[in-house]
Amino acid sequence: MFEVLKGYYHRHFTDPEAVVLALFLLVSFLFLFFFGEMLASVFAALVIAFILEWLVNKLEGLHMRRGYAIAIVYFGFLSILAFTVFFLLPLLWQQIIHLIEEMPGMISHWQQQLLLLPVYYPELISEQQINDFIDTMRPQMVHYGQRVLSYSGTLVPLFAGVVVYFVLLPLMIFFMLKDRDLITHWVLSFLPRDRRLIENVWDEVYGQFGNYVRGKVAEVLIVGIVSWILLAFMGLNYAGLIASIIGVSVLVPYVGPIVATIPLAVVAYFQWGWGMNFFYVVVGYGVLQALDGNVLVPILFSEVVNLHPLAIIIAVIFFGALWGVWGVFFSIPLAILIKAVINAWP
Repeated sequence: MFEVLKGYYHRHFTDPEAVVLALFLLVSFLFLFFFGEMLASVFAALVIAFILEWLVNKLEGLHMRRGYAIAIVYFGFLSILAFTVFFLLPLLWQQIIHLIEEMPGMISHWQQQLLLLPVYYPELISEQQINDFIDTMRPQMVHYGQRVLSYSGTLVPLFAGVVVYFVLLPLMIFFMLKDRDLITHWVLSFLPRDRRLIENVWDEVYGQFGNYVRGKVAEVLIVGIVSWILLAFMGLNYAGLIASIIGVSVLVPYVGPIVATIPLAVVAYFQWGWGMNFFYVVVGYGVLQALDGNVLVPILFSEVVNLHPLAIIIAVIFFGALWGVWGVFFSIPLAILIKAVINAWP
């Protein structure tokens, strides 16, 4: 056993650059693991600045001075942020409140539909089984209702935190754009001089990482906006709320769109029942997902390294368990990073 471990060490860790790369990855992982949640706002600013930097570079390519390019891009970002905070979020919040107010009626309607099952299928299910099921579910519904009410008491400090977040975030983004070279030089000063292997891995990942982040943000916006227009045109209640869920669901490959079907189908059923409108909404959502998977995704992610679906699912589960929403968002770039490290390892 010792000889096997010794041979493995000599094969993979005798190169000094390999040791530097391994230590760099280990320190980075530990730093993110212990401080990732605390520095979530910094990472959010870094991602947004990374996306805006791409736009700044495009304007610089048109022979515009960097200061003017930053001003134009940053003003556009602030405009979108203000529109989101003062229009979209209040609209979504109103729909959430309205949905909570209608929940008792939905639950009552759901119970009535369950009680009809023994009438239509007496050989499969009895009235006593339905009553037992309702009695089992009622405490769970009461529990979740109490949790919703308890969360309402934390809205004031939560709102204050959001206000602070939206003040600090634009400031961090501005300084990341303005002092890009200074920050980059400062970060590189902590790395060893002999970092060829690290640079090789970074060069392989950088383009794919940028394409993925920009493409995923664009996919969320396109799918969310198109869903909102489609559902509002069909007259579905809570169209903005459901469209937001559908847009965010594309962050989780394969699983997200399936999960997003549940609230869509539930709201459509309580609004129309098993009618043609319900059928039209579900079919329209299916067509939208088909266009997203077969047209939009190949266009947006044409430069991203192909990963096996099983590897993507495992990456989503693993990194999502470590870092929550951020882990899910960066699961594919992190999987690409792991693949690049394996390919570049001496």
